[in-house]
Amino acid sequence: MLRIFTIALLFLSPVLQAEVYRCTQGGSVVYSDQPCGAGAVTIEIEDNHIGGRLDQNLPPAPATAPEPGETSQPPEQEDTCRFINSTDLRRYIIRKQVVPGMTRDNVRRAFGNPPETYTSPREVWIYQTRYYGALYELTWVYFRDGCVEKVVYRKP
Repeated sequence: MLRIFTIALLFLSPVLQAEVYRCTQGGSVVYSDQPCGAGAVTIEIEDNHIGGRLDQNLPPAPATAPEPGETSQPPEQEDTCRFINSTDLRRYIIRKQVVPGMTRDNVRRAFGNPPETYTSPREVWIYQTRYYGALYELTWVYFRDGCVEKVVYRKP
């Protein structure tokens, strides 16, 4: 018997949705499930069901037109730095790794200050890796707009 009652409630719940009324009483706004006066306004509440996307029940964004005296701004340039999760970023810095998308500060924290830098035709930082006093490898870090574009490892 309890099972039948539960199933009946599940099917009737969308039908039993209550109305909400908005009233102004004594200079303040009051919301109620019953009309609270002659000036009561019915508020429509969209169905908020479980599941779906987070933005599914949001109202549409209003279209804004520029004011007559206002000039439209040029679109901002897209940031060339890719998002690196903070956990991954810490892991790269601890392991002394540089990956595309890092900032100059991130590279300094991973590799230290660069012994060689070139700014034209593009910004390049060159690091030296030495083993037992001998030059083992050169690391070239190429930047574009302040972010690492690529990292190249070369033998001397």
